[in-house]
Amino acid sequence: MSTTTAAAGTPTGAEVELAIGGMTCASCAARIEKKLNRMDGVEATVNYATEKAKVTYRGEDVSVQDLIATVEATGYTAKEPAPVRAVPEPGPEEAPAAADELRPLRQRLITATVLAVPVISMAMVPALQIEFWQWLSLTLTAPVVTYAAWPFHRAAWTNARHGAATMDTLISVGTSAAFAWSLWALFFGTAGTPGMTHAFELTISRSDGAGNIYLEAAAGVTAFILAGRYFEARSKRKAGAALKALLELGAKSVTVLRDGGRGREETIPTAELAVGDHFLVRPGEKIATDGTVVEGTSAVDASMLTGESVPVEVAPGDTVTGATLNAGGRLVVRATRIGADTQLARMAKLVEDAQNGKAAAQRLADKISAVFVPVVIALALGTLGFWLGNGAGLTAAFTAAVAVLIIACPCALGLATPTALMVGTGRGAQLGILIKGPEVLETTRKVDTIVLDKTGTVTTGKMTLLAVHTAPGTTETEVLRLAGALEHASEHPIAQAVAAGATDRTGGPLPTPEDFANVPGLGVQGIVEGHAVLVGRSKLLTEWAMSLPVELERARQEAEAAGRTAIAVAWDGEARAVLEVADAVKDTSAEAIRLLRALGLTPILLTGDNQAVAESVAREVGIDEVIAEVMPEDKVDVVKKLQAEGRSVAMVGDGVNDAAALAQADLGLAMGTGTDAAIEAGDLTLVRGDLLAAADAIRLSRKTLGTIKSNLFWAFAYNVAALPLAASGLLNPMIAGAAMAFSSVFVVGNSLRLRGFKAATD
Repeated sequence: MSTTTAAAGTPTGAEVELAIGGMTCASCAARIEKKLNRMDGVEATVNYATEKAKVTYRGEDVSVQDLIATVEATGYTAKEPAPVRAVPEPGPEEAPAAADELRPLRQRLITATVLAVPVISMAMVPALQIEFWQWLSLTLTAPVVTYAAWPFHRAAWTNARHGAATMDTLISVGTSAAFAWSLWALFFGTAGTPGMTHAFELTISRSDGAGNIYLEAAAGVTAFILAGRYFEARSKRKAGAALKALLELGAKSVTVLRDGGRGREETIPTAELAVGDHFLVRPGEKIATDGTVVEGTSAVDASMLTGESVPVEVAPGDTVTGATLNAGGRLVVRATRIGADTQLARMAKLVEDAQNGKAAAQRLADKISAVFVPVVIALALGTLGFWLGNGAGLTAAFTAAVAVLIIACPCALGLATPTALMVGTGRGAQLGILIKGPEVLETTRKVDTIVLDKTGTVTTGKMTLLAVHTAPGTTETEVLRLAGALEHASEHPIAQAVAAGATDRTGGPLPTPEDFANVPGLGVQGIVEGHAVLVGRSKLLTEWAMSLPVELERARQEAEAAGRTAIAVAWDGEARAVLEVADAVKDTSAEAIRLLRALGLTPILLTGDNQAVAESVAREVGIDEVIAEVMPEDKVDVVKKLQAEGRSVAMVGDGVNDAAALAQADLGLAMGTGTDAAIEAGDLTLVRGDLLAAADAIRLSRKTLGTIKSNLFWAFAYNVAALPLAASGLLNPMIAGAAMAFSSVFVVGNSLRLRGFKAATD
């Protein structure tokens, strides 16, 4: 979406976001970016992961259509994406359309796999080489090399038109050369003779190649590479899911009060809500949009959106935010902001900007192939020319040239990343860690700072009864039984925490209160087992001419100084106890901080809670640096500021308020117990919801990346070592096949070592 239109008078510095189609690797993104930046007054960044280009341009010189035309001239597609909506309006065809995106690739993969397996089996197992087996192999391989491998051929042609070479080029040239030579050997050589078999002569000798076929290489390489592309595409399809998950938080419908809030009730879609409308929010419902309370009092749970662990008390005149939860009484709210102006929509835009601003990761295989592919093709052409010039004959010269391409064809390279990623992610899943893709791993070695959201990450994210302070002559069981019974009748989240704690600690059912009454903003009162009980703020006791004794008053002040909620309990005209309720620190958080420090990371606690709460939690778990009272928009700025200082930042969070910061960070780790928005914005998901998993995730990611790099090295090393033999015309086809097979086996075996990875606590 552009900040201005391209028509009439677009000002200098206009900005547009383009959805790019047709990219197959990071090299494609770099090529598009280079072409756009060559235009006068244009600055562009292209992100391969999200398939978007963010472009700043001078509107008087360049239009959006000019930008789109430049991208299309480069061989790709471009269009302006739909604008961000505050409330999603999915059509009935949306889900099937999303599923259909991968259907062509999935169909090609299934075709290649089903047909390649028998071809490879017949080539490698002599017992399966029945009479005319070579012709059966040709019949099965033809659809693989033409239909299944078509994306590689198309990408190679696009690259060639622009003077570039990538892995697609080598795959296309290698499989095409293997298939073409096999056709020549079958129709014009001796390979088509009935009863022909592949001999297993592991000797180095010159061959004219007339009796050799390479169909298993053509079919196998295609199937392997398609499998890697399919799983990569599935991960990339989730790139926009964080944005969708954010928008899904909003209420889909709302009850509007007509005639200035005094008339009939009408339920309408939230998208039809207008500024100034009065709408009703019942207990347990989401607030439809940003507004001001005009009637009622309640507690609003905003933890998923703002990071505040303590529910916020609201009354007439207070502002409320859309997508937060009404945890208490009935509210009537006047809408003040709707659509793209709401806080939820602005946060969605922050996530989108952060994702698009993240530097596109250069895939390791494409980095190497940028040099390797042209060298191999040049070597093959040089080999052909050399042997023709030395009078070796066309057959021998072409055999040597094809051998160069075949031995260099990336069979093991196609396995290098997917197998390590598959084993690493499989082991990670067992440990409660989900790794989204290979590009994520590249940043794990570099991170030196880890920013930890407090609520739901370091702490449990829910209110818990932590301590009970009693007056002399009063037992804890007695306090919990009476206070818990009264609080159990309240809908307030803090009251529910007291009731749950009382039930757990007393080990039995709580009595039923009589004459229960809620005192707005102060607490609750009622009769429990014949006692007149008050539970709430100390001000509630004051209104009944009661005060806390010195020791309980000290406990209340200390609790509030530590950022905890202090609840006074009295019955029969006397103050009896003070209860402490707060968001409890997880049992494993302190140990997790120690392990993260051992990995060379500096922990920082980041939260929307107040300074006292944050410092109390930080002291408990061993964190020195605290950044508190941070609004959701400012969390992104904190991460950016740390990055500007030269730090490589990892972010751990679980709430919607963390989603944009997770996307902005160099490495985002989302707690799996959190919101979908946070999970989709993160690079790694910690399914266990345990901070210890963060340390394991970084260790496993670094180990997996190391395995991928060693796989890539050996995948090339075996082939490169055999290239001189191939160019000399001395490479027996079975040696080429054995070298390729051994390199693949080595890559798989090296990847399987990741199954032995152990968690730090094992």
